Amino acid sequence: GLPPAMQKVMFKGLLPEEKTLREIKVTNGAKIMVVGSTINDVLAVNTPKEAAQQEVKAEENKKEPLCRQKQHRKVLDKGKPDDVMPSVKGVQERLPTVPLSGMYNKSGGKVRLTFKLEQDQLWIGTKERTEKLPMGSIKNVVSEPIEGHEDYHMMAFQLGPTEASYYWVYWVPTQYVDAIKDTVLGKWQYF
Repeated sequence: GLPPAMQKVMFKGLLPEEKTLREIKVTNGAKIMVVGSTINDVLAVNTPKEAAQQEVKAEENKKEPLCRQKQHRKVLDKGKPDDVMPSVKGVQERLPTVPLSGMYNKSGGKVRLTFKLEQDQLWIGTKERTEKLPMGSIKNVVSEPIEGHEDYHMMAFQLGPTEASYYWVYWVPTQYVDAIKDTVLGKWQYF
């Protein structure tokens, strides 16, 4: 049920489309493989990024809020860190020139975010070490306000291909959330 243009023939590798089976010397009893894609498969792969993000958001809206999930509760239940940065609700600010500090990671350890724009890197610093990540290696950034403390967000940086690779940061001041996303995902803001 697939049109020929959506089919590929493989025999000792992908075959050039202009060659016939006789020309490539396929003998009787040889194993060949035909692979194909429906037009829907192709369109699903080529879905524009924005549409894919909207689908992810719609899916997230159906789920229980992140801050109620068990893995996040154990960190959030520790309460706000003593040295958390002040938050300004309803305001968007550009990134400060100093590192964002006073936040927790998923194990409840202190974490600081340093945006090295001249090197196009995000430095994630803990007591143990500092990870220096190229901005382009971060696949996505998700965030959600913390229930009962909407002036702070929990935020995740996707460092690999799946959700399992999220690096979670808790108690991010809300005024910096959009600037962080825009900076990491490449939507530069000039103020």
